[in-house]
Amino acid sequence: MLKTPAPPPSAETGAQGLDAVLFREGMSRVAAAVHVVTTDGPSGLAGFTATAVTPVTDDPAALLVCVNTAARSAQALLSNGVFCVNTLSAEDLALADVFAGRTELQGPDRFTRGEWDKLVTGAPVLKSGLVSFDCRLSDARVVATHHVLIGEIVNIRLGEPNPALVYQTRLYREL
Repeated sequence: MLKTPAPPPSAETGAQGLDAVLFREGMSRVAAAVHVVTTDGPSGLAGFTATAVTPVTDDPAALLVCVNTAARSAQALLSNGVFCVNTLSAEDLALADVFAGRTELQGPDRFTRGEWDKLVTGAPVLKSGLVSFDCRLSDARVVATHHVLIGEIVNIRLGEPNPALVYQTRLYREL
């Protein structure tokens, strides 16, 4: 039988008055693929690590990406109007930390790590990625603390089918 740790002491367990601590703890249990979302254009080169990425539709092909409104990369992506969602393999764990801001590298210096290419939009494409979705921004909305971005996929680069990097219970894992 699996044992699950008790929720943090500050988390409410009832349906009413749900708090942010309980929500974050619950979401930490959901395994998610790890991506580096990149952009380039007149507003500059930028990127961030994300797990809040999901397909929207296959005709026309589109993805949804969420990014905190306070993230430095968010404004560049919105202004450039293009982005690439690069799905990471387990071998790219260090790159996930770089683009999550867990190293000394900031801004465009983050792109000194990894090997990069470009497709249609000019947004950086990670050569070692499992798959890269090159997108044009088609819609953007603010929901509470996050931008919810919809990207029309204009090109896809398939990488090698290596083990994936996932994030669950605040840890990176190989799948």
